[in-house]
Amino acid sequence: MQSITFKMKSVTFQVPGKPQGKARARTVYNKHLNHSISYTPDNDLLYENLIKTMYMQAADGIRFEKGTPVTLRIVARFEPPKSASKKRQQQMLSGELPPLKKPDIDNIVKVVADALNGAAYHDDTQIIFTVAKKAYSAVEGLDITVEEYTDGR
Repeated sequence: MQSITFKMKSVTFQVPGKPQGKARARTVYNKHLNHSISYTPDNDLLYENLIKTMYMQAADGIRFEKGTPVTLRIVARFEPPKSASKKRQQQMLSGELPPLKKPDIDNIVKVVADALNGAAYHDDTQIIFTVAKKAYSAVEGLDITVEEYTDGR
């Protein structure tokens, strides 16, 4: 009897720098067009492009086709504040004190999910399971894994 091994597609990568959340779209009135227009702030676009670039460098051509359910795992790493005492910084780095600070975790998930549209997957509607957390670390950045969803049964 022949056994078949299924290898789940998965891409893990890091994004350097302080984690950022998705900002609200800006809306302004354009008197020349006589109506309001909305746009994404430049910082969001730059950060989304960095995330997409880091994915493409790590993915080696892996893309989750339309209709494939996807799991998104994110760890947002923040440096402890320099103003914190050495003892407090150690507590932060050991996980005793969590980062209860901006940006909100849902905004971090949103910026990552939007950035990977068209690169990792056809559309972020394919994401059906997400695990995300914020943690203190000596080095700031995002640890991201995009993988084919399995329900674990």
